Amino acid sequence: MTVLVFLASLLGAMALGMPIAFALLVSGVALMWHLDLFEAQILAQNVINGADSFPLLAVPFFMLAGEIMNVGGLSRRIVALALTLVGHKRGGLGFVTIVAACLMAALSGSAVADTAALAALLLPMMVAAGHDRARSGGLIASAGIIAPIIPPSIGFVIFGVTANVSISKLFMAGIVPGLLMGVAIAIAWWWVARGEAVTPPPRADAAARWLALRESAWALFLPVIVLVGLKMGVFTPTEAAVVAAVYALFVAVFVYRELKPAQLIEVFVASARTTAVIMFLVAAAMVSAWLITVAQIPAQMIELLQPFMGHPTLLLLAIMLLVIAVGTAMDMTPTILIMTPVLMPVVKAAGIDPVYFGVLFMINNAIGLITPPVGTVLNVVAGVGRMKMDEVTRGVLPFMTAQFVVLFLLVLFPALVMVPARWLAQ
Repeated sequence: MTVLVFLASLLGAMALGMPIAFALLVSGVALMWHLDLFEAQILAQNVINGADSFPLLAVPFFMLAGEIMNVGGLSRRIVALALTLVGHKRGGLGFVTIVAACLMAALSGSAVADTAALAALLLPMMVAAGHDRARSGGLIASAGIIAPIIPPSIGFVIFGVTANVSISKLFMAGIVPGLLMGVAIAIAWWWVARGEAVTPPPRADAAARWLALRESAWALFLPVIVLVGLKMGVFTPTEAAVVAAVYALFVAVFVYRELKPAQLIEVFVASARTTAVIMFLVAAAMVSAWLITVAQIPAQMIELLQPFMGHPTLLLLAIMLLVIAVGTAMDMTPTILIMTPVLMPVVKAAGIDPVYFGVLFMINNAIGLITPPVGTVLNVVAGVGRMKMDEVTRGVLPFMTAQFVVLFLLVLFPALVMVPARWLAQ
């Protein structure tokens, strides 16, 4: 009955068109009434405590770093470097998109920001070269969702705080799976684009490559600073976010000189708006998370999934299918905030490594960004590229399928995640 009250109130509020954060508060109040625990002070205290977290400070600073990189020319130089490296191959602009997405993922950690930059820079080039618009948009969307997997990842920060899992370990564990997602969509792109009669750009000579590398060196140095600093214990993930934002600001203003002082307010406001949405979601979700624990919903879930508890692989497959279904109707951040408090006790009871589960869970949520009908990243590509949503959806299907294959391979072969993660953490 408790689970029914929670789901009915949450889904009912969402069906009425209520924003997710307010729907979470409504479900929290409904659970309070059901459990005879309603107290306004408890509600307010949990909302405040939900946002009062030092690790969550990484979110605004990574968001700010992403905004600065897009406006300040760092993203454009990354794309230019990828163009000189692989642009000359058959279907080269598609491979440029994938390489640029992997490099940009190591800079910002935001799927929306990376996708917007890639769509603005590369979609017109791909269409002008003769590539199918829908297929190009789908590739850009699927490449953009690599950002929440390769560190620094805003999604890992939110999951780590909600699940009480080491964010640094999540960062290290996400590197290889993120690259595997890039390899998967590269194979899919090669397959679907092999029949296109598109003349690739001319091969860049050594001088052009060296120039592009020199121009992008300042941008490429950012992920090195973050990853080495985390690995060596120089700073925490939150402090790494501050370093990333300050470094990006310095490079954009004083090195590339593309970010003018007059643009700073606009950049700060844009990142603050996005941060406010995320932080309010987190704060509202903490009310539901506390009540989920009090109502012993995780214990009910463990009992429900008892037949799978002795078979971790089958349990993970069942959970992944559940998350896929939820991801079609809900954005990544709410899915993390709502499902993590319910699923983590089940995962721990089954003896599954929380870091391993966190990587699988985040990949699944990232793919949810390109699954219709919600598909936030699909909407970004459709908006930037002035395309219909059904066009982008049609174009993304082969690449989304390739990324689902990676997800289920990682479920079946945990060593693909944990062995590289332990090696990188040494």
